[in-house]
Amino acid sequence: MNAFLQGLAGSLQNALAGKSFTLTERLDELTLVVQDVDWASAALILRDHPELRFEQLIDACGMDYSDYGHGQWEGRRFAAVYHLLSVSLNQRVRVRVFAPDDDFPMVDSVTSVWPAANWYERECFDLYGIVFKGHDDLRRILTDYGFIGHPFRKDFPLSGNVEMRYDPDQHRVIYQPVTVEERVLVPRTIREDSYSA
Repeated sequence: MNAFLQGLAGSLQNALAGKSFTLTERLDELTLVVQDVDWASAALILRDHPELRFEQLIDACGMDYSDYGHGQWEGRRFAAVYHLLSVSLNQRVRVRVFAPDDDFPMVDSVTSVWPAANWYERECFDLYGIVFKGHDDLRRILTDYGFIGHPFRKDFPLSGNVEMRYDPDQHRVIYQPVTVEERVLVPRTIREDSYSA
């Protein structure tokens, strides 16, 4: 770990003393894994502490670890991942928060800390089904309101559950069961002996 990251790691450990977290370094990037019960208070510390000052949320996304490491993963299934930037101190950190329940994943919202989290958390909810407690407007953002399921989950069927099409007889859009038949694509092999002379 280079000297800059060592300094940032020390600042994170000092500022978050008393919270449940782990800190790892890989490819010159720090990843902070915060326990879900400490996430709301840790977010305020990350933004306001004078040695950290992560005033900008760059990105947030959901993760489904159900097939991570070819099925060797034994931790929680769903996580929300936040990428934070301190413009004033020129430093970055990735924060991962695992949802405690795989059947109903829920994590505290940080829209009150970083307003930019609004649409990112809506996207995580829409695509992964992660519920953000305290979010003012948690509704789908990319899929249709009648959409069934969450398409970025590893157990979501590749062909989907329903398909939507316009019915000219009813003059409206209708939903119907998927009509796509699963098939195995076999690559076409061209051999030199079949070329004509």
